[in-house]
Amino acid sequence: MRILISNDDGVSAPGLAALHAALADYSDCVVIAPDQDKSGASSSLTLDRPLHPHALANGFISVNGTPTDCVHLGLNGLLEQRPDMVVSGINLGANLGDDVLYSGTVAAALEGRFLERPSFAFSLLSRQVDNLSTAAHFARLLVEAHEQLDLPARTVLNVNIPNLPLEHIRGIQLTRLGHRARAAAPVKVVDPRGRVGYWIAAAGDAEDGGAGTDFHAVMQGYVSITPLQLDRTYQDGFTSLNRWLEGLH
Repeated sequence: MRILISNDDGVSAPGLAALHAALADYSDCVVIAPDQDKSGASSSLTLDRPLHPHALANGFISVNGTPTDCVHLGLNGLLEQRPDMVVSGINLGANLGDDVLYSGTVAAALEGRFLERPSFAFSLLSRQVDNLSTAAHFARLLVEAHEQLDLPARTVLNVNIPNLPLEHIRGIQLTRLGHRARAAAPVKVVDPRGRVGYWIAAAGDAEDGGAGTDFHAVMQGYVSITPLQLDRTYQDGFTSLNRWLEGLH
C-alpha cells in the first residue's frame, strides 16, 4: 500500500515530519506538501499560475500551492504510482466544528475522497510540539487499523488529539461536529503609509460543544474522531422548498 501524506502547515512543519516517521515503516509513503504555511486555505486550487514541484533532500516534495493542489497533483499524474490513501497532518492546532470549513488539513484529506480507502486528517490541540508524539501514536494506530473499517466511499475521518501526554489520554470517542460562535471582529491596522488593513481574528468559542461533540470529547481528554462526507445537501429542506417554489408560479 502507498500513502500520500500532506498538510497545510508547510513542508518543513514538525507535524508533517512526525506523521511521516509514524507511518514510514508501515507503508510506502510519499510526502507532497505546500512550500509555506497554507493554514485556512480550505479546498482552494491554484488556477492563475503553474505549480512547480521541488524534491527536497529528505525526499519530501514541496509545491508552490495549496494543500489541495498537492494532493490533486499526487493523485493525478505527478507520481508514477497512484497512492491508495491520503493522510493529512499532523496539524498544530485544532480542527473542530466549523474549523473544517476553512481547514487546509481537512481539505487535503477531502481531496483523497476519490480513492477506495478512507482519508484521515490529524490535528493536535496545540501550537507547541511537546505532545506531538501523542498525536503520532494515534495516527499510526488508526491508519494501521483502517482495513477493518466499513465506510461508504468519499468518507474522511477528522481526528483531533488533546494536548496531553499519551498516558493521560482517556480513550477515543466517535463524535459529531460541534459549532463555534461567531468569530471576533477583524483587527484593523494602519501601515506607515496610511493604508488600512485587517487581520482575521480568532475563531469563536464553542457554542454547540456539549456531550457527543468533538469539542466536548477533546476537553474531556479523549481523542475525537468525526466522520465527514462532502455532500452538504439539506435533504430535510426539500418539502418546504417545494412548497415555496410552487408559490412562485
